[in-house]
Amino acid sequence: MRTPASSSPLCDPPLPQRLKLSALWTSLTLLFLYGDYFGLYRPGKLQHMLDGGGPMGPSSQGSLLFVALLLAVPGLMVFLSLATPVRLARWLNIGVAAFYALFVALTMPGAWWFYLAYSSVEILLGVVIMRMAWRWPRLDGRGGPDPG
Repeated sequence: MRTPASSSPLCDPPLPQRLKLSALWTSLTLLFLYGDYFGLYRPGKLQHMLDGGGPMGPSSQGSLLFVALLLAVPGLMVFLSLATPVRLARWLNIGVAAFYALFVALTMPGAWWFYLAYSSVEILLGVVIMRMAWRWPRLDGRGGPDPG
């Protein structure tokens, strides 16, 4: 038996551009974190860390600060995509996504398969972010969104 609610079509209102970009940055940040987490399971990784090895050479305050900043920026982009003026949001999304896609691509050679899988998805998300930001909707002559 059909109920009145099931017979009417579902409504799917469009998501704002900023919300889509923020969600993509959230996904990208989580992938970075999960990739680093699963990297701890590689044989010898924990011993390397106990021996003073860091993610980018020997552990030092400077190297760990660099890595902290490297991981903080995508997390901040979740907020900045929503809160900065539209022109700045557009260019930040393009520039930061391009930087991270290139950075991830440069870290892929010789990596384990799990890291290659994560990295491939991260690069794809970076490209999607760049494309969405590049094609940011514009206003038509009447002040509304341009459908084309």
